[in-house]
Amino acid sequence: MEQEIKIKLEEQSAKIDAILESVEKTRKYFLTTMWITVAVVVLPAIGLIFVIPAFLNSYVGALAQ
Repeated sequence: MEQEIKIKLEEQSAKIDAILESVEKTRKYFLTTMWITVAVVVLPAIGLIFVIPAFLNSYVGALAQ
């Protein structure tokens, strides 16, 4: 009976280790996705905050002449 319990515990330990490895891969995937999203969406949006006023200034200046 004790031998069966030890075998079951070892099997559960192996499964838990496999789950931990899978969770860590998933976590790294989501972290990478988050950084790519920030680089592709947020940084250009921040850049537009500076570019749009300069564009409007030159556009309105060209219309006034």
